[in-house]
Amino acid sequence: MSTGKQIAGVLLAGVMLVAAGCASVGKDFATHKVEEITVGETTRSDIEAMFGDPWRTGLEDGMRTWTYAKYRWSAFREAETTDLVVRFKEDGTVDSYVYNTTQ
Repeated sequence: MSTGKQIAGVLLAGVMLVAAGCASVGKDFATHKVEEITVGETTRSDIEAMFGDPWRTGLEDGMRTWTYAKYRWSAFREAETTDLVVRFKEDGTVDSYVYNTTQ
């Protein structure tokens, strides 16, 4: 085997090891806009305009919930997590929200 092929093989193996040690779930969202949410006033349309389509949707205690989240794990550094869960009243306004981040 030529030296060039050996180096390429070693580089490829290194890249594969690094990639195997990392994982991401979710999608980025505009975290700086969280402070613009006002309980009882901000609507689903407002939330969608601020953050885009939610990563997940569901129901919690009969209330529609939207989740925006980005989770990154690595075998080589601390995890980076950011999530926003918004609960909506029946009239479509925000009932409550929770924002958490490790950054």
